[in-house]
Amino acid sequence: MLYEYYGETCPHCIRMKPIVEEVEKELGVSVEKIEVWNNEENAKKLEEVDRGLCGGVPFFYNDESKEFICGGSDKETVVKWAKGEKVN
Repeated sequence: MLYEYYGETCPHCIRMKPIVEEVEKELGVSVEKIEVWNNEENAKKLEEVDRGLCGGVPFFYNDESKEFICGGSDKETVVKWAKGEKVN
């Protein structure tokens, strides 16, 4: 599973939206988007997954490979992350 934890009005998250959509389309994958700024339950989920890795949004997590992206990134890195390749 691929997850993106984001804040609704986070400028970095907004900038990442078209990149994530492109990657989803090109790779035929789905990224589950979880809003954490306005949803306390989702914020708790982020804390459980983040475990001190990032501490902010956007936070991208690949549940299979355990690879993550902290903050905004370029398309090439998001593609690697979605494929489960090493990005950190």
